[in-house]
Amino acid sequence: MDSLAELVIAGAPVDEIAAQPLPAEYLAAHLRRADAGMFRGAADKDVRRSIRVGYVPMPELAPDEVVVAVMASSINYNTVWSAMFEPVSTFDMLARFARQGGFAARHDRDHQVIGSDVSGVVVRVGAGVRRWCVGDHVVVSPVYVDDQEPATHSDGMLGAGMLAWGYETNFGGLATYAIARASQILPKPGLLTWEEAACFALCGGTAYRMLVGEHGVRIKQGDIVVIWGATGGSGSFAVQLVKNGGGVAVGIVGSEAKADLARQLGCDLVVNRELLRIDAGTGLAEQSMAVGKQIGTAIRREWGEDPHAVFDHVGRETFGTSVFLARRGGSVVTCGSSTGFRHEYDNRYLWMNLK
Repeated sequence: MDSLAELVIAGAPVDEIAAQPLPAEYLAAHLRRADAGMFRGAADKDVRRSIRVGYVPMPELAPDEVVVAVMASSINYNTVWSAMFEPVSTFDMLARFARQGGFAARHDRDHQVIGSDVSGVVVRVGAGVRRWCVGDHVVVSPVYVDDQEPATHSDGMLGAGMLAWGYETNFGGLATYAIARASQILPKPGLLTWEEAACFALCGGTAYRMLVGEHGVRIKQGDIVVIWGATGGSGSFAVQLVKNGGGVAVGIVGSEAKADLARQLGCDLVVNRELLRIDAGTGLAEQSMAVGKQIGTAIRREWGEDPHAVFDHVGRETFGTSVFLARRGGSVVTCGSSTGFRHEYDNRYLWMNLK
């Protein structure tokens, strides 16, 4: 551990932290450009082979950035995509970002520090930073926006300059230090541990936008919401948002152990996919229909109606069922696609039922 990190861990006074210089390099989980083709044509894409842990150079700090000494970080599925170099190599995305010139050019390197969630202590601020000071305890949001773009001020996610920090940018959070824009920084909630504060921004923010925010489903009291992967990162936040909003949470999981966790989270109905009846040898479309009929029957047995919304971050294996399940006029919200990006579904269940 370098001397600056030791001061942070020890809870040293702010003036001592500010006086200690940044190290010239720091320890980080990172990818190497030279490895970008290592999984091409391979069935086994074990990211333990592509994620390296070692020292990388400290980048120059832009005027609107801060350096955060990382107290805790977490792995999201975009970290897995990065490390598999799928669906495209993140080095291609870094090169595209760097073409803007200026400080963006720093991001196109032969290594990428990955990770999109962080809690930690601010140890440096750029010359243009006003709201944050050395010593602040903070959380880093993964939403990396261009605050000089007018559209960003209406909806940062729809701004053309919006990127996923630590996935489409460099200098992410799985490291001793993270470099982020001041617009990404939030105060760390005092009631949360460092670890708790480092695991909600990406998944929690995504689930909120999909289910609660003005551009999402806008769930309301009494809505029945089907949640795939209800004990995973995004799914567990979706369950809590539905329950805290007065809705009915139907959690779909893949094992009895996960079913117990889903009940503890508050799911009103839990469906274990291992127990569903699926004919061997049937295609994806037939499986989607069979699964959808069984889940739909269970929901109607409990509440006498079809779900208002389906929360689907699983993707290829589930999307056809999601479209089948939602009621007439209902909604399917999707992100991620951890089982594959190519979704197959029967379009009649979408447009004929006005979903």
